[in-house]
Amino acid sequence: MLLNGAEPISPHTIARFTERFGPYGLRPEAFAPVYGLAESSVGLAFPPLGRMPIIDRVDRTELSSDGIARSSAEDPEALEFVACGMPLPGHQVRIVDDDGHEVPDRYQGRLQFKGPSTTSGYFRDREKTRALFNGEWLDSGDLAYIARGDIFITGRVKDIIIRGGRNVYPHELEEAVGDIDGVRKGCVAVFPSKEERTGTERLIVLAETRLTETQEHERLRHAISDVSAVLLGMPPDDIVIATPHTVPKTSSGKLRRSAAREIYEKGTVGSKEQALWWQLIRLSLAGTPHLARRAARTGIGHVFALYWWSVLGIAGIVVWPLVVLLPRRAWRHAAVRRILRMLFRLTTKSFDVESDAPLPKSDAILVANHSSYIDGAVLTAALPGELAFVAKEELKNQIAAGIFLRRLGTVFVRRTDPKGGVEDTDEMLKSAHAGERLVSFPEGTFTRMPGLLPFRLGSFLVAAKSGRPVIPITIKGTRSILRGGQWFPRPGRISVHVGKPIASDGTNFEAALRLRDAARSEILARCHEPDLGGERVRL
Repeated sequence: MLLNGAEPISPHTIARFTERFGPYGLRPEAFAPVYGLAESSVGLAFPPLGRMPIIDRVDRTELSSDGIARSSAEDPEALEFVACGMPLPGHQVRIVDDDGHEVPDRYQGRLQFKGPSTTSGYFRDREKTRALFNGEWLDSGDLAYIARGDIFITGRVKDIIIRGGRNVYPHELEEAVGDIDGVRKGCVAVFPSKEERTGTERLIVLAETRLTETQEHERLRHAISDVSAVLLGMPPDDIVIATPHTVPKTSSGKLRRSAAREIYEKGTVGSKEQALWWQLIRLSLAGTPHLARRAARTGIGHVFALYWWSVLGIAGIVVWPLVVLLPRRAWRHAAVRRILRMLFRLTTKSFDVESDAPLPKSDAILVANHSSYIDGAVLTAALPGELAFVAKEELKNQIAAGIFLRRLGTVFVRRTDPKGGVEDTDEMLKSAHAGERLVSFPEGTFTRMPGLLPFRLGSFLVAAKSGRPVIPITIKGTRSILRGGQWFPRPGRISVHVGKPIASDGTNFEAALRLRDAARSEILARCHEPDLGGERVRL
């Protein structure tokens, strides 16, 4: 493995390295773009072993203006980011907005993390330690988004330049300027500098060159201005051409943008101030729409969350007494299904159900992936007829939930009690032989990060022993709407796919294993999330 944890990881570096050393036997899948920081004992996220590097191309305008990383593979002006993999075992990562609420996939926000390798604080620096923590989560200081389970780092919070309401990513312009003939590659720093009179940020480019003639310096300034205009849609406020070794770096060769900004503002490398009247006009024209849109999106998010919980609360007030009072179980299921369908029509962008084959009216074992608190409600709304969910026994004795679930025919199991496992299987077998359509989430739990967990064997043993087919069901979209560990819902789309029945080829333990693997493969192929049941990186 070749670990690349640069700040940032450049897609062009990966491509050039592969091209240069490929003829000597370097395999592209040996590259491992990773993410880590000292506050997490260096390592935090790794890609799966042997996977080719993944480059994500996203719409430049949407990311810089609205913080949305919309895929834009064919756009020649797209921004490129490298996938850094998934958190190491035992660690968790989340992306939050300015209010500390977790955002959906492909939304940019601050990356926070927790796990057994995290620091307890900075040595003799209480103020910095206090700023590091957000409850049990630690702030990385990085901006990022998550797509299909992978973490994509978009830049350091302190290095992002806000210009006209847009986010400017320094590393992208630095790399482009470094490709100009005459500029020293890797010796370009892009940073903001505050205009004291207005409090606004100016975009500064500090570039090193070995050229000494004034005409050559002027040529470089024009070239840098043109590159910036093409790349960002705006020229820098100031371009400083400097001699070699002017741009500050760390001992490992990383740019020190804050230090570059400091020497610039002290006047040691020269400066060129822009007219105040021009700054005010430009910012008023360019910045107002973007800032207003961001503020509106934040407000809309809070309004939607309030609306979502209000609709859910009203639905609960209506459905609970119906389930308790209606005399027939079929009537209870019909009432719950209709109310939940109405709830999802009112709170989601779309709710789609697709089926490869007619769903059996009885005598079947339905298994689905589990990614959110609302998955049970989604299946109830999506699937017709009576369903018997398999739920953890802890819910059985709860006053409100226990009565509700028992009236719907729920089968309770002891997931953490090995002694009760056989009895639970027998109870599920009785339900299967009675013609019930059992519904279970064989992962047993769900995680904040995308990914399909290993499947437990219980439901598949019941299917093999009873001769009932297994129906694989794939749920998509619920994780982004309401993630584990948070109660701030987001608008989104939900889709449910009902696969073809899978019949067991025997009644023994091995047949149950084959049945489990076949169902899991079907769900994994359709959920478009990482496989968390396979081999992971171990340290």
